[in-house]
This record gives sequence, C-alpha cells and structure tokens, in this order.
Amino acid sequence: MIEAETGIQGPSSRLLIILGVAVSLMHIWFNVATVLSSLWQNALHFAGFAMMAALVYPLRKDAGIGWRVLDVLLGLLAAGSAIYLIAMEDAIYARGVRMAPAEWIAGIILILCALEFTRRVAGWFIPVLILIALSYIGWWGGKISGVFRFAGLSNETILFRSVYGDDALFGTIASISSSYVFMFILFGAFLLRSGAGEFVIDLARSVAGRMIGGPGLVAVMASGLMGTISGSAVANTASTGVITIPLMKRAGFPAKFAAGVEAAASTGGQLMPPIMGAGAFVMAAYTQIPYNTIVVVSILPAILYFAAVGFFVRIEAKRSHVNALDHEEVSTLEVFKKGGIVFLLPIAVLIGLLIYGFTPTYAAGISIVSVVVASWFSPNRMGPKAIIEALAMGARNMVMTAILLCAVGLIVNVIATAGVGNTFSLMINEWAGHSMVIAIILIALASLVLGMGLPVTAAYIVLGTLSAPALHALISDGLLVKALVSGEIPEAARAIFMLAAPDRLAEIGNPMTTAAARAIVDAVPVDMAGMVREAVLTPHALTYALLSAHLIIFWLSQDSNVTPPVALAAFTAAAIAGTKPMETGFQSWKLAKGLYIIPLLFAYTPFIGGSWGDDFTIFFFALFGLYAFAAGLEGFMEARLSWPLRLLTLGCAVALLWPAVWWVHMIGLVVLIGLFLNSSRQFKQETLGVNQTLS
Repeated sequence: MIEAETGIQGPSSRLLIILGVAVSLMHIWFNVATVLSSLWQNALHFAGFAMMAALVYPLRKDAGIGWRVLDVLLGLLAAGSAIYLIAMEDAIYARGVRMAPAEWIAGIILILCALEFTRRVAGWFIPVLILIALSYIGWWGGKISGVFRFAGLSNETILFRSVYGDDALFGTIASISSSYVFMFILFGAFLLRSGAGEFVIDLARSVAGRMIGGPGLVAVMASGLMGTISGSAVANTASTGVITIPLMKRAGFPAKFAAGVEAAASTGGQLMPPIMGAGAFVMAAYTQIPYNTIVVVSILPAILYFAAVGFFVRIEAKRSHVNALDHEEVSTLEVFKKGGIVFLLPIAVLIGLLIYGFTPTYAAGISIVSVVVASWFSPNRMGPKAIIEALAMGARNMVMTAILLCAVGLIVNVIATAGVGNTFSLMINEWAGHSMVIAIILIALASLVLGMGLPVTAAYIVLGTLSAPALHALISDGLLVKALVSGEIPEAARAIFMLAAPDRLAEIGNPMTTAAARAIVDAVPVDMAGMVREAVLTPHALTYALLSAHLIIFWLSQDSNVTPPVALAAFTAAAIAGTKPMETGFQSWKLAKGLYIIPLLFAYTPFIGGSWGDDFTIFFFALFGLYAFAAGLEGFMEARLSWPLRLLTLGCAVALLWPAVWWVHMIGLVVLIGLFLNSSRQFKQETLGVNQTLS
C-alpha cells in the first residue's frame, strides 16, 4: 500500500499523500522551472509544510473528527497568513513601512502558528527560546545593564522584521531550507524508494561481513553510505539499525555496544560527503565558500571518523571473540548486479554535476531524474505509483526540518538585530584568552546545551552565528603569529602595523620569538584586527581559517546525537536493541570520540586548506593516532593491556595526533607498532593456552 511505502499512516493519510505530492511538485517547480523572489518562495515553503505539520503532528493523537478539522483549519490559517503578508509587502512599504490592522492580525497569527507547530515537532525548548529572544529586543533587553543591554524596538518593528527581515522567518535560513535542503531530502526519498537502502546494507555485508567484527563494521559502512542519502542520524539509526543491531548481537557483541556502534556510526552520516545533511548548505550560505570546497575538504576527516568507530569495533570483537556473520556470505558482484546501478549512477551524476559547477539545487533535480532512469535497469523499476510514493515520502520527511529551520530564523534575526553574536564572540575570546582548546571546550559545552532542545542543524546555525567569529579570529591570529615569527610580512602590511601597533613597528618583518609575536598581535586594537589579518594573511589562508572554524562548530554540533542526557540517535538504537537508553548513550558517546578529536586537527594543523601532501601526512598519522587512542581508552589491543602499556599507548596517541615535528610522529608510530606486535604475540599465547586446555 502507498501508506506503508511513504510512512504516512492514520485517518488523514490520503490527504497527507495528496498534500505531500503537491508540496514536492511545488518545490520542484520553483527550484528548477522558474524563479521566484525569496520571500514568495519561502512563504510558500512555510505554508505548505505548516499544512502538513498540522496533520502529521496533530494536537491530539487518535482524536475525533472535530479535532482533525481544527488541525486542518490551523494549518490553513498559518498558510493563509504567510501568503497574505507577502502579498501585502508592497502596500506596507507604500505606507512608509506601516502595517494595517489586518496585517497586524495576520502577522500575530503567523508567529503564533510558527510557535505552535515548532512546539509540536520539537517540544517546548525552541518556542520558549523564540519568546525570550523576541521579548529581549522589545522589552527586557532595555532593563538590564552591561554588554547585552539593548534599547528596544517597537512592536511593529519587531513584527515587521520577524516576517520580512533578511534573517527572519522567511529569510536566509528558510531559503536554504526551501532549496538545497528540500531537494536533497527529496533526492534521498527517491533513492530509498528505488531500493538503494537495501543495496547499501548488502554492499556493506559483502565487503565487511567476513572481517573480524564484521557485523559492527557492516553497521559502520552502511551508516556512512546511508548518510549520503538521509543526512539524519536518527533516520540512519532507524533504517540501518533494525538490520545491523540484531546482526551484531547475534554475532556476540554486547547489546549496548551494538546499539552504541549504530548510533555513533549513524551520527557520522551528516559528516559524510557529498551531501552532509543540511549543515553543509547552511555553511556554504553563511561563509560564501563554495559547497564543492566544503565537500572536498570533508572527505578525509569523515574517513577518520568512521575509522575511529571501526577501531572500537575491532577491539571489542577481539575482546568478545566476534569474527563473522554466522557464515553468511554475500557476493559483492551479486550485490552490484542486483541493484548497484540504482545507488551508484545517481550519486555519480550528483557528484559530476557539482564538480562541473552546477548549483546544488539543479544537481539534485537532475539526480532525482537519474534515480528513476537507473531504476529501470534494476528489478525495482519506478513507475508512476513509485514516483508518487517518493514525492510524498520526501515531503513527509521534510516536515520537521522545514518548520524548525523557518522558526530558527526568528532567533537568528534577533541575534543579528541586537548584535548578540559579536558580543558573545568577544566574550569567548576573553574567557579563552589565546587558548584554542578552551574556546573549543566552551563551544562544545554550548553545543551540548543547545542540542538538548535543537536538532543538530538548528544548533549549528545558532552556535555558528554566536561563536564562529571568535573561533575564526583565534585561528587567524594563530596564523598571524606564525607569520610574525617567521618574519614573512608583506611590505604593504607594515603600513597597517604603523597604525595598529606603532611602538612595535621596528620588530615587524624580522624573525622573532613566539612570545614577542603574540605581544604584537595582542597590541592590535580590536577594531583594527580584521584589517591587520587581511593585510598579512593571504585570501586562501583567511578563507580556510573561516572554513576550519565552521567545520569545528559543525562537528561539535553533532554531539547531541550521542551524548547524554539527550542522545537522540543513541536512544533510537537503544529502543531497537532493548537496552537502557542512558547506558547506550554513554556507550555511543565513548565510540564517537572522533567528534572531539578531529576538530582539534582542524584548529591546530593545516588539515583544512593545506597542500595535498600536508593533508595526507596528517591523515596518515592521525589514523594510527586514533587507533592508539581507542586501544588506550579500552585497555585492549589484540589482547588486554596492562596499565603501564595502556598509558604508553595513550602517549603514542598524543605523539601521533599532536601537531609536532615529523620525528615525534615517527617515534609514536614505531612504539605503537611494537605494542601491537607484542599484543598480537600475547593473543597467540593465550589462544594456544586455551586450545591446549580444551584438548
């Protein structure tokens, strides 16, 4: 049945399917076939998903027809208010930016409906945060003292900016939601409906199923590949976990470990190119760095993350004596014959179009067509019914994201209006001093708090707005210090230092100590710091410093999926595995340590923006460093490690991961190899002893 394929159930299922198909076709129309103003596009986007949210998230579940009618009326009221306000934009400007009573009523209804639907899809946290933000710029911001004091705006100005502002309900974030995000979620829905999900699972089993810890490695591979489709950790966990978690348990992995692996691996789906969830598109819009660039520099870090989870799997497999998938063999060739083209051709089309410079929206549209074409070369051919199901599924999967991204615009608008982001960034700089580690810890704590009530994409948006300038400044100043230490200062930049730090001018351009260089950077006034960075550093260095800052925040924003007390992906995995949610959350938090370690490489090494030689060198040593970290943390390699060897292993991890000279890395690598060989010899001795005892 079509309801089963789309995931749309209940008394309103038929209406939802019709509405979902209409919403999907509308988005295809204004993303591919025509050009609308951003306000009209975003208002139609919100209107369509407000009507769907009223049905997907009813006020009362299993309620009678009266409540259903009330939900429909609320959806129509929200949609009508949005469209009416955009239609009246010119009239409002003609009156000198004055709103008539009807526009006041429509605006208040629109904001209240946005709050209510946000409450339905994500709970109370975001609506309360929106109310606090709006009341701050209208009321209590003028009653406080200090750096966050804000004189206040009139109610009419607040309402007008909340609807028509560049960062508001129908602003930049809504534009990203209505274009890139929706088109890629729709692309994912078409892939899933074409049978690509089954191919991903079968391919992972054919490649990793016979390895040591095969079921766990299947979960890691499948979740990474599924991440290119869904971009959602919870969706990844729910779709692949129902297969991989029972496989892991049957092979001998502890249940909570199996659930933790699935949650940690699924979280990496949003880090895996080429799609990377909605965050990559938000990042491209915020930084004005091409999406292609973000994807390319994210490949090696994503591999490191999945490798780190895989190392934990292998270590646990050795400890729990897990080997393979109960002698189940899946031929890779047969997997590709069965449905490989359905997955590989659309992904290849997508990557090819992006590389050749087509917009992500256009690339996603053509890739959707390629899914349908590819399906005709597989047993699961997509006809009209399957296409309708995919259209409905894509819209249904987008409801929560669309409502949240539009609503978060109200918070971002307040941050931009009141200048809270700049103030918060200055505070991070002051609290962290010159320590990048302290700044990253502060941002990680903030992301964890935000993640308790916000999905990861929304948390990244808010956190990026607040803290990215501070982190960008710290990374740029670190590069500036290095330039001063080496004495490689362009002659044209000396004029800037004449204004910014005239008493230190004689030292500029000569090699100096790090302390002296830091003192010069500290002497630069805050309002001139940007000019100094632009004068000394190359555009390439500044661009990748900005990208590094946003990638650090983006990675840290994922931690709410696997970190208690609100580990959504881990709780989803726990429900499948039948384990306690909090215990599973702590297990997934341990396995996802790459979320915290790899961002340090972004901050302290040229892993982002360096030469290919630098990138692969860092990648090589970091790969062994992550294995050493996992082994030291677990106290197990091929066999159990004593405490002295465990500490030595952690020392190897530091030597391999810390930004040091090459010979320090080599010492760490040589010692780690020695520890591994010793552990392998110990494992063989223990195995021989057990066999002799049994015989």
